[in-house]
Amino acid sequence: MDNLADLIELLIEEQREEIIALSDQIWDIPETRFQEYQSSKILSDFLEQKGFIVERGVGGIETAFTATFGEEKPIIGLLGEFDALSGLSQREASDMREPLQEGANGHGCGHNLLGTAGIAGVLAIKELIQQKKVTGSIKYFGCPGEEGGSGKTFMVRDGIFKDIDVALTWHPNSYTGVFSFSSLANYQVYFSFEGKASHAANSPHLGRSALDAVELMNVGVNYLREHIISDAKIHYAVTNTGGSSPNVVQSDAEVLYLIRAPHLKDVEEIYQRVINIANGAALMTETKVSVRFDKACSNYIPNHTLNMIINEKLQHFGLPEYNGEELIYAHKMAKTITSEEVETAILDAEKLSSYQITDQFYREDSPFFEEIIPYVKNREVMQGSTDVGDVSWIVPTAQFFTTCFVAGTPLHTWQLVSQGKTSLAHKGLLYAGKVLAASAIELFEKPDLIDLAKQELVASTKSSYRNPLPDNLRPSIQ
Repeated sequence: MDNLADLIELLIEEQREEIIALSDQIWDIPETRFQEYQSSKILSDFLEQKGFIVERGVGGIETAFTATFGEEKPIIGLLGEFDALSGLSQREASDMREPLQEGANGHGCGHNLLGTAGIAGVLAIKELIQQKKVTGSIKYFGCPGEEGGSGKTFMVRDGIFKDIDVALTWHPNSYTGVFSFSSLANYQVYFSFEGKASHAANSPHLGRSALDAVELMNVGVNYLREHIISDAKIHYAVTNTGGSSPNVVQSDAEVLYLIRAPHLKDVEEIYQRVINIANGAALMTETKVSVRFDKACSNYIPNHTLNMIINEKLQHFGLPEYNGEELIYAHKMAKTITSEEVETAILDAEKLSSYQITDQFYREDSPFFEEIIPYVKNREVMQGSTDVGDVSWIVPTAQFFTTCFVAGTPLHTWQLVSQGKTSLAHKGLLYAGKVLAASAIELFEKPDLIDLAKQELVASTKSSYRNPLPDNLRPSIQ
């Protein structure tokens, strides 16, 4: 395998400028959930031009696509994302908050990198298949709407991943290591209240306030928090206050709830209690409430068999190295990261490694974390959610992080957007592409590992997967 890993490194380095340009192009046109029309076209057209068979609009999602090369078994899938976040517009390589356009979108989670690293990986694998150095097929999945849309959950429900044997993916971060956590399952649901408008001073008795209902619901749910399991979380945002005139009784108002817990059964139980509270708020205000399910995802199932392969490849290729100019910029960016943010990242790394990182992992005189997080099988739960979770319930799945940003850079921030088009991020992107490709090649060479990963998945899930989405629900654009 070492010879093939070296060849993978050579193949990806040969195409580095093309891959970097692709990533930067996606950074330049940040598009939010299920509206990634340009990004999806750029990536799918690129793969089609490279000889992949591309199918667009899969799973009933206009911006979802697959790109396949090969006709042999096994089939290994690499997952790619390319959606951005609203309100995070930011000038590249700046160490201060500088929106390119106030209120516009920005790649605050590094998905411009995430999607293109997978493309780097499948291009290298395609070359090795063509050279007959391995036998199998590679399939790239263009997965839209990860941010608040659970695009992969819709794709799983519609059978888009059913023909692959293994799924591999990654995520940009400020540290490097195997994603060995589970994650929180979730439901995202709108509650809309309908009341009756009236003059708030002259005839308040004739009005029925939908905004009062939203506020009462929120109060009720806040009291509920004391009586749910400690690992569960409930978030909400008022999406419609009913207007900006205080002298009008608001006839319409809406609130969006996101309910998270370690398992879907816990989410469902809390969801039913939240519905009861919404009905109570409607009863108290003599309004009507309607419930609109928006999206959901399952918890992630780590696969130890695959994780060990990923870890070995992370160690083989090693952490990126930086030149003097990059270090100068990195030190400037590091000054924008608070000590609390660094400490939070260190705590995450400690949990990933079951508290086996060393004192050398972080030194205050360095802008980067200095070591790969040791891989240890653990039972920790990430306090967030990912739609990779649903993929992991139906096919053995592994994911990892590589260092793309200075130590402690939080996701969903202007600092991450700023770094996402720099050589720091590009180095992490290429590193991830090499790890993805090398891991896939080892699985092609050792199909017994695929069988072992599948056996592990069955043991973990008992083949009990239930997609959390209603059958008739379609992805919605916010």
